[in-house]
Amino acid sequence: MGKLDEKIALITGGSEGMGFDTAKEFLREGAFVFITGRRKPELDKAAQELGEGAAAIQADAGKLDDLDRMYAEIKERKGKLDIVFANAGIYEQMPYDKVTEDFYDSCADINAKGVFFTIQKAIPLMDKSGSIILNGSFIGSSGFPGMSVYGATKAAVRSFARSFTAELKGIGPRVNVISPGPVDTAGNAATLGGVKEIREYVTNMVPITRIGKGADIGKAAVFLASDDSSFVAGVELFVDGGINAV
Repeated sequence: MGKLDEKIALITGGSEGMGFDTAKEFLREGAFVFITGRRKPELDKAAQELGEGAAAIQADAGKLDDLDRMYAEIKERKGKLDIVFANAGIYEQMPYDKVTEDFYDSCADINAKGVFFTIQKAIPLMDKSGSIILNGSFIGSSGFPGMSVYGATKAAVRSFARSFTAELKGIGPRVNVISPGPVDTAGNAATLGGVKEIREYVTNMVPITRIGKGADIGKAAVFLASDDSSFVAGVELFVDGGINAV
């Protein structure tokens, strides 16, 4: 028996990184998983690797028409959703004096607007037993050079979980946030990749002295998706090796 048996799950941005690794954990626990992404070749490859318990829907979380089409397909195929992991996002650094309007809008559209409407449009397919999980970041609670826009979008995600928890009182799914620390993903390759000094510096930032893995995020998401967390709502769960605590 898996913790997510017979559950229908959606993971946005599920073709790689934390989303893909979370999809593997959800499948291992018995869920059927829809994954989305903007790039069809990568998305189809990921779905093929995940196997018959997964299905791919090409969609950009920052475009409302794509979200409408995505949810219509899920409704037609499965009739409901039990779990949503709003994971799609971009990780971009830029010093405050170099930020352009286009950069700001791009980051905000995907990391904040996209998450908000992913939640809003999922709720009609869910009931009180459902679970919505948002992917935040420890940077949303800390200040780092070059992260003013990115950090603000992740602080917005943290706020969404609290506000939706209040608005959905008695009628809707639980909403919580996972806020990862440094995690080895393709998107973080420039930061955590082959430069030994950078990797050592980041590792030493983490109190448990290792960089996270996608599976660390996936296992935390399973907890928030399952009945093990049935009395947990509106929280921000830091999966960051202790960075935010010290």
